[in-house]
Amino acid sequence: MEGEEENVSADERRDDQATPPSGYSVPEESDQPDTEQEDAPNPWDLQKQEAETEPGERTTAVTFEPEREGEEEDDEFKWHTGKATRDESAESDAVEFIDVKKAFGRNTVLNGLNLGIPEGQISMILGPSGTGKSVCIKHMVGLLYPDEGDVLVHGESVPNMRDDDLFEMRKKFGVLFQDGALFGSMNLYDNVAFPLRQHTDKGEDEVNEIVSRRLKEVGLGGAGEKMPNELSGGMRKRAGFARALVLDPEIVLFDEPDSGLDPVRTALLCELIKEIHEENGGAYVVITHDIMSARRVAEYIAILWKGRIVESGPASELFNSDNQFVRQFLSGEARGPLGME
Repeated sequence: MEGEEENVSADERRDDQATPPSGYSVPEESDQPDTEQEDAPNPWDLQKQEAETEPGERTTAVTFEPEREGEEEDDEFKWHTGKATRDESAESDAVEFIDVKKAFGRNTVLNGLNLGIPEGQISMILGPSGTGKSVCIKHMVGLLYPDEGDVLVHGESVPNMRDDDLFEMRKKFGVLFQDGALFGSMNLYDNVAFPLRQHTDKGEDEVNEIVSRRLKEVGLGGAGEKMPNELSGGMRKRAGFARALVLDPEIVLFDEPDSGLDPVRTALLCELIKEIHEENGGAYVVITHDIMSARRVAEYIAILWKGRIVESGPASELFNSDNQFVRQFLSGEARGPLGME
């Protein structure tokens, strides 16, 4: 777009697909929504019933309660981590979803999503397949726009950004897609160097120093000359992780990083994510439905179902939740509100 273009609203742009930044490829839609059944139990109603019988049990984690007819919502920040704890000294959220709705045809994927992703923590968005987890990631980087509502990155509205501002905003992100998204025609070194060559004016000596350091961090220090088809699934994931880190992003997104990995390599990747986060800091957002991965690395958890957050809060509290849906999902039990629909 030309520089003189005026800001446009989310409604005017909602059907547009933004062009991803160089070095990124748009993953296949893996989070298509399931058809809802009218008789399926509603976790929000279950939580409301439990809250009436066990008041005062929870103090920090935030649980959805439907708005009662005739009452106004008195806390617009209830889902946003700094305000939710009433701690005015808390850091603001890195990413915020505010009443976000998104539909593909007749399928509503996000249905009034409200969520704050905290700064400086490893956050996980968990939920059954087809609930819109990957759609959330695409909204964060402007690959999708909401039909209604807003998405903020460090307080700036993504849907209302000009193209040049959107391009700059994306540099704050590193993204690890499900398959690593490596270029098949490039060796591992050139794959990792690609964002630096595309988005910076660094010389090759500096590029070499950064790429070598990042490859070493993920345990691939001697694999720079290998082609992607010579790498195992776990190595491709680690290579994608190295590439996601080369621009020193403030926010790193992981779209089902454990997909296709055996339990041992999943555990090793989780440990790697923790180690690199401890060293580099920033906001890490992991999209997954793997509960063991959540237990290993998550500091903050949000449970997504049918386009809304059922419950969010510190991981230690959610693993002791009284919400029937959350308890069923995090324990992997067959009995509960989540069925085969």
